[in-house]
Formats: sequence, structure tokens, C-alpha cells
Amino acid sequence: MATGANTGSASATGANARDVVEVRVEPAGLAGLLGVPDGATGIVIFAHGSGIGRLSPRNNHVAAQLRKAGLGTFLLDLLTPSEERDRRNVFDIDLLASRLDLATKWLQDRRETAKLVPGYFGASTGAGAALTAAARPDSPVAAVVSRGGRPDLAIDVLPQVRAPTLLLVGSLDGPVIEMNERAHRALQTEKRIVIVEGAGHLFEEPGTLDEVVRHATEWFLAHLGRPKTGS
Repeated sequence: MATGANTGSASATGANARDVVEVRVEPAGLAGLLGVPDGATGIVIFAHGSGIGRLSPRNNHVAAQLRKAGLGTFLLDLLTPSEERDRRNVFDIDLLASRLDLATKWLQDRRETAKLVPGYFGASTGAGAALTAAARPDSPVAAVVSRGGRPDLAIDVLPQVRAPTLLLVGSLDGPVIEMNERAHRALQTEKRIVIVEGAGHLFEEPGTLDEVVRHATEWFLAHLGRPKTGS
């Protein structure tokens, strides 16, 4: 059981986020945004990149589209404001992975989310943290998607990852392509690498983030389960 789990407050957040509520994960005091559409069978936990938190515009865009597809989403700050002031924490993959462990257990301990199959969506350094957490022997995570990620930061544990893993990389992100290709070779589970044409590291180019949404949605629906209809 996750220590100190609680439901937090339940105030609606953001335009286009009717069913999103603010929560806090204890004992770490992590702020999060939780959205679970009716009929969802899976939930995607976001692991943000260095210095980026739950309010990331790109990740919120992806999360909104995942919810439209019937998947639950959980965007949270993996560090508290005081922890973020120490830049070493931003790149502490083991610390970030432990926070993902905590968030996953927190969801499993809540009546409303206990039966949802969890997946991870990692960006930049968050992808390294997501794969590190997914490599734990008792990890319940059923799928991982990396966007412009650094899966190489988890290279030593990648052979232990059992969750099917999708690596999305921009065609203009040369060095990161090589890092992802190395990680792809190290993974021993179901895996796929997709090079998104015309995309840079942040997928800011027109249409490229929509490609991320399309690939991520298909991957998560295939491995977390499609929403139940008529619920």
C-alpha cells in the first residue's frame, strides 16, 4: 500500500479539462492533475523532462487527446518546488523513478483508479525515469511511450523492462536518434522505434505533435485496453 496516499482536492482545472481534478500524492507532496473518462480501462502516467512539470503545454495537449480516446491520464510534478531548486535532482533518474513508483502505487490504492492498467509516457529525461521504474521486478506497468526521450539514461536496466515500449524521435534530433537506437537494441521486450519526419527535439513543428498523439494513442489502447462502451 502506498504510504500516505490521499485523494487530495477535487477542483476542476483548465479549459478543456472538465473531468480533470487536482490531487496531491503523499508523503512526497507531489502535485498532480488526474483525469479519468468514463469507461477507461487504462491510465497513462506522465514523466516529464528536466525541469518540466504537470503544466507542460505539450504534455497537456497529449493528455487531452488520450482522454478523448478513452484513456485516463495522470500528470504530476515528480519533484517539489524546493527539490527543483537543486538542479542535481532534475537529472537524478533513480529519484524520479522512485516518484513514478509512488504515483503508480497511489493510483492502485485509490478505489476509483485501482483497476486501471497503468502505462508511462516519458519525455526527455523523464523517459529514462519511466523505463527505470518499468524495469523494477514488481512493476505493473503495461506499456511505455517515449517522446524525444533519453532511454539511454536507463541503458543498464533496459533488458529487465517487460512492458512493450514505443520510442518516438524527431528526424531532426540527430544525437537523440542515436541514443534511442542504442536503447532499442538493448530492450528485450516488444518494442518499436518511430522517426517522426520533420520533428525536432520538442516536436514544435506543425503537425509533429499530432503524430506523437496518433502513435501513442494506438500503442496505449493496444496494451492498456480500449475503453468500455455504454458505461
